[in-house]
Amino acid sequence: MSRCQIFDFARIKVKDIAEHLAFIAEQEGISAEPDALHIIAQKADGALRDSLSIFDQIVTFSGNTITYDNVIQNLNILDYDYYFRMVDSALKEDIPTALLLLNDIVEKGFDMHNCIVGLADHYRNLLVCKDVRTAKLLEVGENIQEKYVEQSKQLEGNYLLRALGVLSRADVEYKASKNQRLLVEMALMQLCSISQELEKKNP
Repeated sequence: MSRCQIFDFARIKVKDIAEHLAFIAEQEGISAEPDALHIIAQKADGALRDSLSIFDQIVTFSGNTITYDNVIQNLNILDYDYYFRMVDSALKEDIPTALLLLNDIVEKGFDMHNCIVGLADHYRNLLVCKDVRTAKLLEVGENIQEKYVEQSKQLEGNYLLRALGVLSRADVEYKASKNQRLLVEMALMQLCSISQELEKKNP
């Protein structure tokens, strides 16, 4: 070890990977939506080589036009739209809609645990959007970022923190639960009740 030189490589940022993929797409005459490239970059988890492999896979699947829809279908990723709708239903205290959205997610073959983790990430992103100093931590495409900013305006910081607490607890308890679906449904029902809970604490 004394004769070795150690290099610590930082993870490549999602934005940088997406920009590199956009450059490659332009060179290869491939039309690619920015949001689609951001999804590929996120899936690569900081590894440029992995992002190029995924990019090649998507091109094989969809040809010379890469869209957000065919990327999430090919990579089996839950559409952001589900999380936006889930948050909207929680804000409206609409438990039936939240449960129906969960059922739709399950019927599409997505894992409920991943859904809980993804929804927690969504609330985290909404919290990040609340302050211009932390907004740069949001690693999504420009169109989706605008949606986050708009939705975050409807939510107070204490509401978001409470929602994150609910989802964090559900995440921890998921594997040990004997009725995992009920656990997730209860978490969604709690999210739909946060407004009432906060009103009681601060009448």
